[in-house]
Amino acid sequence: MTKTEKKGNIEIEALKDVVVNIGGIEEEEEEWEPMGPTPMPGIVDLRDWDYKLMDRYKPFYAPYCEMCCFCTFGKCDLTGGKKGACGLDMTAQQARFVTIACLIGCSAHTAHGRHMLNEILHIYGDREIDMGTGINIEAPLTRLITGIKPKRLSDFIPVLDYIEEQIAQVMDSVHTGQEGSNIDYESKAFHVGMLDSLGKEVADIVQIVAFDLPKGDPDAPLVEIGMGCIDETKPMLLVIGHNVVPSVSVIDYMREHDLEDKIEVAGICCTAIDTTRYSDRAKIVGSIGRQLRFVRSGIADVIMVDEQCIRADILEQAKRTHAPLIATNDKALYGLVDRTDDSADDIITILVSGKEPGVVILDPVKAGEVAVRLVQIMHEKRKGLVHLPTDEEFKEYVEMCQNCDANCVIACPQGLPIGEANKAAAAGNIEPLAELFDLCVGCGRCEQVCKKHIPIVDVIHKAALPLVRAEKGMIRVGRGPVLDTEIRNVGAPLVLGTIPGIIAIVGCGNYPNGTKDVYIMAKEFVERKYIVVLTGCGAMDAALYRDEDGKTLYEKYPGDFDGGCIVNIGSCVSNAHIHDAAIKVASIFARRNIRANYAEIADYILNRVGACGMAWGAMSQKAASIASGVNRIGIPVVIGPHGWKYRRAYLGRKDVDRDWMVYDARDGSKVRIEPAPEHLLVAADTLEEAIPLMARLCFRPTDNSMGRQVKLTHYMDLSMKYLGKYPDDWPVFVRTEADLPLAKKEEYLRILKEDYGWDVDLEAKKIISGPIRKFDVSFDATNLEQLIRENK
Repeated sequence: MTKTEKKGNIEIEALKDVVVNIGGIEEEEEEWEPMGPTPMPGIVDLRDWDYKLMDRYKPFYAPYCEMCCFCTFGKCDLTGGKKGACGLDMTAQQARFVTIACLIGCSAHTAHGRHMLNEILHIYGDREIDMGTGINIEAPLTRLITGIKPKRLSDFIPVLDYIEEQIAQVMDSVHTGQEGSNIDYESKAFHVGMLDSLGKEVADIVQIVAFDLPKGDPDAPLVEIGMGCIDETKPMLLVIGHNVVPSVSVIDYMREHDLEDKIEVAGICCTAIDTTRYSDRAKIVGSIGRQLRFVRSGIADVIMVDEQCIRADILEQAKRTHAPLIATNDKALYGLVDRTDDSADDIITILVSGKEPGVVILDPVKAGEVAVRLVQIMHEKRKGLVHLPTDEEFKEYVEMCQNCDANCVIACPQGLPIGEANKAAAAGNIEPLAELFDLCVGCGRCEQVCKKHIPIVDVIHKAALPLVRAEKGMIRVGRGPVLDTEIRNVGAPLVLGTIPGIIAIVGCGNYPNGTKDVYIMAKEFVERKYIVVLTGCGAMDAALYRDEDGKTLYEKYPGDFDGGCIVNIGSCVSNAHIHDAAIKVASIFARRNIRANYAEIADYILNRVGACGMAWGAMSQKAASIASGVNRIGIPVVIGPHGWKYRRAYLGRKDVDRDWMVYDARDGSKVRIEPAPEHLLVAADTLEEAIPLMARLCFRPTDNSMGRQVKLTHYMDLSMKYLGKYPDDWPVFVRTEADLPLAKKEEYLRILKEDYGWDVDLEAKKIISGPIRKFDVSFDATNLEQLIRENK
């Protein structure tokens, strides 16, 4: 398309689809799809959609604190219906806290994207967005929310401008004396969650394009993961965080100097995932729960951090092992001296001498050079240092424990029986102590309250050392977006239900019972031919376990986006591609216009795309904003028992008829549907409760009979397997006898007749009456009046 530039006075009456800037006319905009109703929506533009969601899925509050200490009027007691000095009640206060958490999470992802885009434009220059031959709909969220079809990385600048402006607007609303409605605070939380999804998409596409990361490659390489996979005979650089730019510079410097085989580079958290996307010679130590344990192990010769999910006391922990710390991002400086403008030689000299325990280097290229050169020197200097307790020290520590249980057990988020395990170890049985290693989330709170000042984290690590050394898994490199061609293959089966659903295992590592739960979840659903996608900590932790043939899930199952596959999408910011896959189903399979058309696409996803998110170890504010963004687009999420600390759930009531009335878009008639999905955000207490719940939340009102058979089969089987009984609510999902699984059809018909009072002809194997509604293959469910084609 030719760019025209005219100076001076001009006539614009006959011009169409142009962007006018002072001084001239810029490039004509491509009319790639009709502009929808909500380009770059503000706080109120999707409020009606939010209200529709919350009319069905009522916010349920579980206050983590019943006081408000937000301003100097307080603190205010909000119990018993009391209001604070500002007039805010308990429900609005809880909703405000949720909104604040989402703002923090969204800011983290968006600032990450902005920082990365600025660095990449500065170092590498602007680049064309090319996502490969399998992707024509690049950046679906950007198209859906802003109406922009980005062609170059610089096209994301106005997208980030929009997000940042909206963050400021919503942040204003949480000030004292602003919003007073809990429902409108929830709408704002939804809004920020949507912005978070957009910021994540920008961040991941920017790094995919700049660093040539996998572009939806189902056969992305396998890499090593686990604390036991590190070769301790080599210099070892540990990278921690989420912003991969400095780690890319590390890899580039190593490649230029032929050092990739001579130095171990491994990471913790999402920087680890994204570094392996850039170099399959890098390794992954593990998720956030392994951070304190690995740093304390002393294996790392140098530690380089960027941003997010880094221990606030990382400098103190690094000092314990005499490992220099390099901070590379202005969000986390740890009181260190900024040496960005010093020469690499001078920085290395200072760190080797020990005069400074660490430095700030905000130039990622220089940080990469310093880290690589420094780690080789420090490896030699640190040889012979011992960091974990010796056998004698271990014996002394476990015998020192008084087994008082009053402090460490109470301080432990998991309530682990530390005292009892120490007592057993003192008597010669270290197995109970070793078993605590994986159950421990690695927070170190136990040590803060121990009367005897026992280094409990190190003692547990010492007991589990054989297990730790054997922790060697394989994980497929984060593949990034879902291909358009894959959506063409799975679109119809997903909407009709013959692929029973998408299970998205995401979130942090604050698990209630160790890392194996996410492995069990992924294994259970992939064996049942669900599409199982994973990101972040969940993707890493599911890779730590092997089956009876010695294979991890990533080795055993393909990486395609299809039923019966295990898909590592990538890091936290890669979560955006899960939204994108659902949007592409609407665009490619249903041929819906997606440009600035958020409410219609969210309505389509809610009613047709069987998907369920699982954030079993959700911990951070980013996890809160991720869940809110997924919820707004119509996908339910299950969280673990610690998730109640987010203070709010979105729960449906299957017994309230009015909550489940939708329109049939063909004629505008109202139809009472089954509770599908029943909840939008719900916590489960145990693995056994969570797995059947995930299957239940994949039901959709548009499932055809074959799809409903498949979903009912899994729901019934999983409930029997994990809870020992059929679920009480399964009949609400039966519309006709054709929905019943064939293998047990006669049994289920008899149960419906005898236990639920349905009118069933057992001889004819036919349901006469009982279902909530009759099955209609052409039923076109919608919650939006504007989508009704004609009224009766």
